[in-house]
Amino acid sequence: MNRIATSTLKALRLLPRAMLILMLLAAPVLAVPMMRADAGSVIEAPTPKKAGIGFVLLVSLQRG
Repeated sequence: MNRIATSTLKALRLLPRAMLILMLLAAPVLAVPMMRADAGSVIEAPTPKKAGIGFVLLVSLQRG
């Protein structure tokens, strides 16, 4: 076989693996527009409560 045929066969053997990797990488990107279409799928984190104990602990640990 000549050099062109060898390189062509090598590229054809790598093509399925490359397509699989591209599909795995493209799946989340393609899923984003479908999730944005539904306005009811917003998840918000609860706001943390401010206890104010951190400053007291900091001052008391520095004195001890």
